[in-house]
Amino acid sequence: MMKYTYALVLFLTVIICFIASFDRRIRFDRHFPAFLKAGLLVAIPFITWDVWFTARGVWWFNTDYTLGLVIAGLPLEEWLFFICIPFSCVFTYFCFDKFFKLDGLAGFNNMIVFMSVVVCAVVALLHYDKIYTLVTAVSTLATLIYLHFIARASWIGKASLVFTVLMLGFFPVNGVLTGTGLENPIVNYNPGDFLGIRLGTIPIEDGVYGYTQFLLVLYFFKRFQTVSPYTSA
Repeated sequence: MMKYTYALVLFLTVIICFIASFDRRIRFDRHFPAFLKAGLLVAIPFITWDVWFTARGVWWFNTDYTLGLVIAGLPLEEWLFFICIPFSCVFTYFCFDKFFKLDGLAGFNNMIVFMSVVVCAVVALLHYDKIYTLVTAVSTLATLIYLHFIARASWIGKASLVFTVLMLGFFPVNGVLTGTGLENPIVNYNPGDFLGIRLGTIPIEDGVYGYTQFLLVLYFFKRFQTVSPYTSA
């Protein structure tokens, strides 16, 4: 049973969102093609990042908790992670955006971007010797600058609120992957490559990494949508 742990985490993360996608009040299933294109596009650089870090020993996987199929140094479950987790995140954003009046949060865009960029820049400058911290900070900084100043995304405040809510699911999911409730972590980190600040068992960089991935998938999802977000059955 232990070898199904990672796969089970992914299944439980995505199954409720997938079933709810077909609800006539939501009909997120109409947007599956847009999500798949966005998810796969963003997965390319993130999987490349993952493969590179695994090869460098920045992190590694305990295959006792996986099905045993390894591709380019990554367990199959890790590849699926880049579709399953973003799917649940984008679905949650879609529902919040559909059922709640959140457009007023656009007024917080400048503040969120300014504070995030300053923090990421300072962290990158102070901890350039820690590769996970550095790459995460620079990637987040570049993503926010692009979305805010070039793409003119008006939904950063809205997405940031939704991601804060998603943290309620992030803790149990990433917690299991990093060792919560397990004899050994599924994902292990080289102490010299990250800050060492953990939220429970989760490196703080994981949360920032997830935020950046979420923003990018959401950006391309919106670009690829071909039907109205609120089309009903």
